[in-house]
Amino acid sequence: MSTKPTILSRRRFLQTSAFAAAGLGLSAKSWGRVVGANDTIRVGVIGFHGRGNALIGDALKAIKDGENARITALCDVDATVLAKGVEAAHKRDEPVKGFKDLRDLYASKEVDAVIIATPNHWHALATVWACQAGLDVYTEKPVSNNVFEGRKMVEAARKYERIVQTGTQSRSSTGIQEAINWVRAGNLGKIKIARGLCYKPRPSIGKTSGDQPVPEGIDYDLWCGPAPLTQPRRNNKANGPVHYDWHWFWNYGAGDLGNQGIHQMDIARWFLGHKGLSPRVLSFGGRLGYDDDGETPNTQVVYHDFPGAPLIFEVRGLPDKKGSKEMDKYRGGSVAVIIECEGGHILVPNYTGATAFDKAGKEIQKWSGTSNHMANFFKAVRSRKVSDLKADILEGHLSSALCHTGNISYRLGQKTGADGIRKALKKHVGAEESFDRMLSHLQSNEVDVAKDMITLGPVLTMDPKTETFPGNAKANALLTRDYRAPFIVPKQV
Repeated sequence: MSTKPTILSRRRFLQTSAFAAAGLGLSAKSWGRVVGANDTIRVGVIGFHGRGNALIGDALKAIKDGENARITALCDVDATVLAKGVEAAHKRDEPVKGFKDLRDLYASKEVDAVIIATPNHWHALATVWACQAGLDVYTEKPVSNNVFEGRKMVEAARKYERIVQTGTQSRSSTGIQEAINWVRAGNLGKIKIARGLCYKPRPSIGKTSGDQPVPEGIDYDLWCGPAPLTQPRRNNKANGPVHYDWHWFWNYGAGDLGNQGIHQMDIARWFLGHKGLSPRVLSFGGRLGYDDDGETPNTQVVYHDFPGAPLIFEVRGLPDKKGSKEMDKYRGGSVAVIIECEGGHILVPNYTGATAFDKAGKEIQKWSGTSNHMANFFKAVRSRKVSDLKADILEGHLSSALCHTGNISYRLGQKTGADGIRKALKKHVGAEESFDRMLSHLQSNEVDVAKDMITLGPVLTMDPKTETFPGNAKANALLTRDYRAPFIVPKQV
């Protein structure tokens, strides 16, 4: 197990010089390397068992298309994954250096920028440390494990003048941007509801009898990092006790709301144009249809009561009916965004395009097109302009935080009967209709909601300026977490 001191070093350099520079108000540019127009951007990839491999592919495509960049380092706490990644890079004639501990990577002089694709609970600390080390960052979504972390990431990026891109690649879609501009021009009238959908199959991960052994070769202390050092309580045959299924546990993930749904949450907020968190939020749902080790809901509705029009998000992990391999659809979408307007609606069925329909359901306009999100990151690294980023860390923080605040309402909820839930939803435009469709979906999956009752969360009132719930200690406690030394996200970055 790792027993290294609090923060990377270059070795003592990052324990002393970086923080001393910050205390003296020195720019990160005074000690961090700034890539010139003709310099090669040296990239390190941290975590690549899953999504990280796809991001390596995006980087290689950008390089093939002319970006002067090179992957020089790989980092993973799983020795097997790391060895395979280094071997694959060498076969591509790309010599890379392998690291188990990201602190050692940061302390080296191998990189100018890092791609972070670790489990969610590491995103924030890895990004803050990278900014303090004078590195630019591409971090996967959701950018944080909680609201506090996301704000610290924004503060670190600004304080150290770092370029920090969020992995919500829909922001690089020219098609979606054109659809947003078209709606904002008033072509369908006012937006009535912005609705995100994550109808994605999520079967049971199985049930264990207790703590599971960590496979040989995984530094589990490093894997846990800021989270509690507790043995895994999952062991799906496909994913084992450590990898992937962490998404369904609060210590590490945010359920499918934060896993897949963050993309659709971000697009929905993009259409609405809000640059802050919703003043009121509530959520209802449950982990229904099976009994397994997972904690996060597989069926959920989140209601963000934004002024003007609500943002309603729906998660369904069960199929359209019991035993089926198909998923539900709503207005033609399963993993999608539907913008319901006075004169029709917009369907965003993927990451790259959108279609407009009139009130009768007739297609009246269509948009498509996208660009390489990673190439956009490289461009901003060279220009040093945050405005060049398609998905700056602030955008990533806000959309991720909408997922987190929705989950906070759910986690503070109580099992409630259907009549009680309907009564609570009466004053919220569109919420009762979403609930009724949820009930129909659960009945099609033979879920007895009278027995396996749905959890109804409280309506939480937020101050978007402070990103806190005034006077609500229980909700505010879930805006952050208890960190485990030495892996502490600092209050002062």
